[in-house]
Amino acid sequence: MPEDYILIVTDETDETSVPIEGQRGWGEEVRNRIANLKEVRLPVAQLEQNMNQFLQLVGRLFKQVDQQIGAESDMKLDEVELSVEISGEGEVKLVAGGKAAGKGTIKLKFTRSDKK
Repeated sequence: MPEDYILIVTDETDETSVPIEGQRGWGEEVRNRIANLKEVRLPVAQLEQNMNQFLQLVGRLFKQVDQQIGAESDMKLDEVELSVEISGEGEVKLVAGGKAAGKGTIKLKFTRSDKK
C-alpha cells in the first residue's frame, strides 16, 4: 500500500527582518518572502507520530496542573487553547504568545468532558 503524504507550504527564512532606516515600501520584502516559500511532501505517518508525542506531553503537563490546582483549592482547569505549527520537517511546535499572529497555525482547543 502506498504511503500517504500531506503537502506543507513552509517559509524557513528568518522572520526577524527589520526595515532599514529610510527604506520605502514593502514590495521587495514581499517578493523575497514569496520566493522563499517551498512545498514539502511530508509522510502522514511521521506527522501522526509527532502530533501524538506532542499531545501526550501536553496531556501530562495539564494533568499535573490539574492535580496541583485540585490539591490547593476548589478550582479546576476547564479549558485550554494552544496554537501549534508544523515545520517543513514535520515537527509540531507550540507557538507562544503574539508570535501566532499572521502565521499558519493550528488551534487546538481542549475542553473538559463531564465524567459522571
